[in-house]
Amino acid sequence: MVNVIVILEIDPSKIDEFLSVALENAAASREESGCLRFEVSQDTTKPNFFALSESYADQAAMEAHYTTPHVAKWREKSPSFVLNRWAAKGPVL
Repeated sequence: MVNVIVILEIDPSKIDEFLSVALENAAASREESGCLRFEVSQDTTKPNFFALSESYADQAAMEAHYTTPHVAKWREKSPSFVLNRWAAKGPVL
């Protein structure tokens, strides 16, 4: 299993736009055969900070995820609302 954790700082004026794209991406990702989990969480103390928590069956499933149309849409739209991004990817130990 491979986990991905992404922390995002979103432009506060574009949270609704972010949520529209992020939740659509999450829902489509959960339909992928190799995606075990894809969650979007909002920080309760900093409402423009979000975490994406993803799990894939293996490296190949994660790589396949990055070739999907919904990820292409995410990549196209996200520069307009993401201010900062931190990510960690790796196998479950």
